[in-house]
Amino acid sequence: MLRGIIRGNIVSTRKQESLVGSKFMEVEIMENGELTGKYLVAVDSVGAGIGETVLITTGSSARLALHNTCAPCDAVIVGIVD
Repeated sequence: MLRGIIRGNIVSTRKQESLVGSKFMEVEIMENGELTGKYLVAVDSVGAGIGETVLITTGSSARLALHNTCAPCDAVIVGIVD
């Protein structure tokens, strides 16, 4: 699991059918409490907003978090850190 800060929304005019209705977010990754300057795009499953610190799961766990093992995604936001 990764931790990061949401930096922006990703707008997609077309999506693979199983991702229609999903919101994509640009997330800056943190390691040991410090920002790394590395970014990834994650599907938002919790309604997070820009500037919030979030938890991200990757790989096959990401597809399970979406309840869709056929979804072509590798990163899903699964929590908002208070």
